[in-house]
Amino acid sequence: MEKYFKRGKENTPTIDFDPETGLFEISGKSIPEDSLGFYEPVMDWLKEYVANPREKTIFSFKLEYFNTSSSKLLLDIFYILEEIKEGLVINWYCEESDEDMEETAGDFNEVLDNEINVIKY
Repeated sequence: MEKYFKRGKENTPTIDFDPETGLFEISGKSIPEDSLGFYEPVMDWLKEYVANPREKTIFSFKLEYFNTSSSKLLLDIFYILEEIKEGLVINWYCEESDEDMEETAGDFNEVLDNEINVIKY
């Protein structure tokens, strides 16, 4: 499986998925005009990965901001990741003072089987 990399722009996050190392990261701002159009290929790639994941997968969300439509698609990504039954670590990075982002991680945690680790910086 090939690495998936898409450099972020002003309104879209950087997507950096490396199936060889098991390191996955979504970072930056996520406020695309067409959220589904942006995230659909990402989700398709992830569906292929979760069918045969590495022994350990570390998924990091380092988002500064995201809009409501991105939030729904991020939840869809979390649901895809739930297919990885063992060896999955999900890290949610947020600034120490960003209570909204920390609360969002808590909201995702309430509806998911996998635990999200909140890492403050």
